[in-house]
Amino acid sequence: MHSLERAVHSYICAKDNNRPHLINQAFEPDAVLEMALETRNIDFPSHTEGRDAIAELLVRRFGQTHENVYTFCIGQRPSAAALTYNCKWMVAMSDKVSKEIKVGCGRYEWAFNLHSGLAKRLRITIVHMEILPPEHLQDVMNWVSSVQHPWCAAQVLASKGPNLDQIAPIVRYISV
Repeated sequence: MHSLERAVHSYICAKDNNRPHLINQAFEPDAVLEMALETRNIDFPSHTEGRDAIAELLVRRFGQTHENVYTFCIGQRPSAAALTYNCKWMVAMSDKVSKEIKVGCGRYEWAFNLHSGLAKRLRITIVHMEILPPEHLQDVMNWVSSVQHPWCAAQVLASKGPNLDQIAPIVRYISV
């Protein structure tokens, strides 16, 4: 695994598994996180500066309220020679208290430091974030745990998804 791929993988492992120490393997100390929300079903600040602040927001605080987190990068892994990496993403998770399921999707836009291979900027656009009732937890978790993680082809993810109206916008988005 080359350094850009390792950085993206470390970020996903940190967030999905509540392991803030892995953020050090993903981001430069002075990295910038930008969030663009196209949905009202989730809230994040639009701008966060510094690796420690990113770990606090996307790992520690996120992990206080969410569990069963699976994040997918849709399509190809980053090229070893690239300084940027853009891809669609999808996430599924459950709320620790309400047990509701959130399934969302959007775009990642990464910019990396040439020498370290760590991210100096990440822009996350959240296009859809659907909230499903707890009775769909097993169907959604069976789906996301049955496909390769974190990189996955759109058609594989879409073809294995449960037949739920609430996730139709997400399946459409990742499939285009």
